[in-house]
Amino acid sequence: MTELAYSPAELMIVNAARLLKDGDVVFVGVGQPNLACNLAKRTHAPNLTMIYEAGVIGAEPARLPLSIGDPTLVSGALSVVSMYDIFTLYLQRGNVDVGFLGGAQIDRYGNINATIVGKDYEHPKVRLPGSGGAQEIAAWANRCYIMTPHQKRRFPEKVDFLTSAGYLDGNGGREKAALRGKGPVGVVTDLGFMEPDENGELVLTALHPGKSAEQARENTGWDLKIAAQLRITEPVSQNELRILHEELDPTGIYLKGG
Repeated sequence: MTELAYSPAELMIVNAARLLKDGDVVFVGVGQPNLACNLAKRTHAPNLTMIYEAGVIGAEPARLPLSIGDPTLVSGALSVVSMYDIFTLYLQRGNVDVGFLGGAQIDRYGNINATIVGKDYEHPKVRLPGSGGAQEIAAWANRCYIMTPHQKRRFPEKVDFLTSAGYLDGNGGREKAALRGKGPVGVVTDLGFMEPDENGELVLTALHPGKSAEQARENTGWDLKIAAQLRITEPVSQNELRILHEELDPTGIYLKGG
């Protein structure tokens, strides 16, 4: 049997899609999280409700949306409200099950930096786009997932700038800060899957086929703990790849040539 060829981006998208449950209400961003949500909706979660930051609820995009304000999000949607309503009446009230997040840095407690690289805010090495709605999603979504390649520069022990809260310093940091949402319950990378322990520290709990715990350790900026029972994720299927390439991103805008 010929082994399927797929890119690291496709591997992350497929595994992120599998985390969603049928009936989930998901706060969707554009790019790879959008592909993950639409893949889930076309496979095991047909009753997924997708909410976009611009105010679209129950989106049924006929093509790949290029931004949160793309007109294709409105056609066939359940409702269109203001951005203020999305964040107050839906997200902050606990009506959003899942938020998908990303960032330039994710530390050992799942905190996200999407603002600067470097310690000097006024004169950083790199200035990044910032939070957008991610800070609110990280604080108030019932659970969050993070998607990012597994590279040492992306996983420092402590972020250079705290853009969106994970478990802060661990040891009940979210509860002390009165953040209602559960925070990042999983981090999907191109090597495997990490989950927080009882103190909020990220632990490697699963590997993708052909990947090793040593690879994950070498690409993490702290002494990464490995779960006693390390799972292996299910291989990417031909049908999942077909949907990504033929239905969701036929021109390869977010699949990056995968």
